[in-house]
Amino acid sequence: MSTEAESGYALELRGITKSFGRNSVLKDVSLSLKPGRIMALLGANGAGKSTLIKILAGAYQRDAGEILVSGAEVDIHDPMSAAAQGIQTVHQRIDQSVVPGMTVAENFLFEDIVKGTAPKVSSIGQLVKLAKPVAATLDLDWPDKKMRSDVFELGTADTQLMLLARALVEHPKVLVLDEPTSALSQAEVERLFDVIRRLRSEGMAILYVSHHLSEIVTLADDLAVLRDGRVEDRQQAPLDMDRAVRSMLSQDVSMEAAAVTEQRGDKVAIELHGVQLLKRSTPVDLELRYGEVTGIIGLLGAGKSELARSIFGVDPLRAGSMTLNGQPYRPTNAHHGVQNGIYLVPEDRAKEAMLPKWTVSHTSSLPFISRFSPAGVIDFKREKVHGQGILTDFAVVSTGPDQRVDALSGGNQQKVVVGRWMSGDPRIILLDEPFRGVDIGARHDLSAKARQAAKDGACVVVLSSDIEEIEEVADRVLVLVEGHFVLDRYTTEVDRDTIVASMSEEKANV
Repeated sequence: MSTEAESGYALELRGITKSFGRNSVLKDVSLSLKPGRIMALLGANGAGKSTLIKILAGAYQRDAGEILVSGAEVDIHDPMSAAAQGIQTVHQRIDQSVVPGMTVAENFLFEDIVKGTAPKVSSIGQLVKLAKPVAATLDLDWPDKKMRSDVFELGTADTQLMLLARALVEHPKVLVLDEPTSALSQAEVERLFDVIRRLRSEGMAILYVSHHLSEIVTLADDLAVLRDGRVEDRQQAPLDMDRAVRSMLSQDVSMEAAAVTEQRGDKVAIELHGVQLLKRSTPVDLELRYGEVTGIIGLLGAGKSELARSIFGVDPLRAGSMTLNGQPYRPTNAHHGVQNGIYLVPEDRAKEAMLPKWTVSHTSSLPFISRFSPAGVIDFKREKVHGQGILTDFAVVSTGPDQRVDALSGGNQQKVVVGRWMSGDPRIILLDEPFRGVDIGARHDLSAKARQAAKDGACVVVLSSDIEEIEEVADRVLVLVEGHFVLDRYTTEVDRDTIVASMSEEKANV
C-alpha cells in the first residue's frame, strides 16, 4: 500500500459539521491522520465520536466540511463509496454489520457479494474455499463446519474478528476501529494489537476509538479528544492521559475511582446448589447476599452470562437448583424474574435490551408497562415524566425523553438501560458487562449507582472481564474459570495479583 500522499496525510477532515434537527453534534471538527500512525480518538459518551465515525463510514452525510483521502477531496455518500475511497470501518455495533440467515463464509465475502464481484459458485463448499483467504488475513483457521454455519451462531468475539478480517482484505488506506476490544479476551486483544502494529508498519493510517485508556497509551502515536462536538485536545506520544481525561470531561476527574468502602451483607438473597453453568463444567454452589455488590470476573466463555441468565429466568438450569429468600426458585422465563424483583442488564444491550426506533420514555417503561397503564391504556404523560427522570438521574446526553434510544451514543444507551431497571426498585440486579463502551466518567457514575442500590438493601451482581472495573464497584470478588469458582474473597482480603493468578487456575479453590 502507498505510504506517500500529496499532502502527507492519508485522511484529512476539515471543518466537519453535523446536526440532527436543532441538536448540533459535530462543530467544525478538523483532524489529520498520517500514514503509518495510529490516532486514538477519545471522548465521553455523547461527545460526537459515533457520529464522526458514521460520516467516515458513509452511514451519515456531513452538513458541511471536507474529507480528503491522500490529498484529494472525496464524496462519501454511502458505505460502498467509503470503501471505494479506501476507508474501512469496524463498528462497535457488530449486529449492524452482519446478515443473519447467511453463512459465516457468505458474511466474510459480503462486500464482494453486494458489489457483484464475487465469483459465481454452485456449492457452499466453493464459498467456503473463497472465504478462507479472507479469514487468513487474521490467521483465523476456522473449520469448514463453522464457515458453513449461520453467522448468527458465532459468538460476539468471533463476529468481531470476522468483521476485522473482512475489512483488512480490502487493503484500506484508512482503518477505523470503534471499540474493537470490547468483546475480546486478553489473548485475543494481544493478537489484535499485533495485527494493528503490523498494519501500522506497512503504512496504514488507523483511527482507534476506545474508552480503555491503557490501550490508548499502549498503541497510539497521536491523540485527539472530542468534547461536545469539538476537538478539545491534540497530543503526540508520549501522551498525557490525565490532561486528556480532564479535556474529555471538562472537569477535574481522576482516572482512578474513589476507594470502595466495603459493605458486607448478612442475609442470603439467592442460593445455588449443584448448578452446572457450562456443558462440561462440574456443579457449583453459591450464595449471593443483600446489601453488598458481588463482582464476578471471568474471561469470555467462563460462564458469567450463563449464570446471570439462569438466575433471571431466560435460560433454564442445566442441572442443580436455586432458592430465593430460602424458598425454592425455578424461573422459566424473564417474567418470573421481574415478578420477583430480579432484573438483568444483558451483555448485548442492542440485541436484548432495546427495540429499534423506540423512544427513551417507551424503552424506560417497557418492563413495567402495567404501572403506566392503570386503566389498560398507557398514560404517555406519566411515562414521559418517568423517562425524563432517568435522563436526569443518570446524566444521559439526549434531546429528551422523545428521542429514539438507538440514536443515543452507546454509553448513553447503557445509562438508559441501567436506569430503567434501577428505577424499578430492584431486590436483585444482575449487571452483565455494564461498562462496555462506557467512558470513564459514566463508569464512575454507574458504579456509584450500583453501590447505592446495595447500600439501600439490594443484592447487586456485576459480571465483567475487566479487573479494574470489578475493583471499582465490588465489595466481594469471585473469579470464574470455565464454569468453576476459583476465588471468593471480600476486597479487603485480596489484591490484584492474587485475582490475576487465580484466573489461570483450572480447579475450584474457594
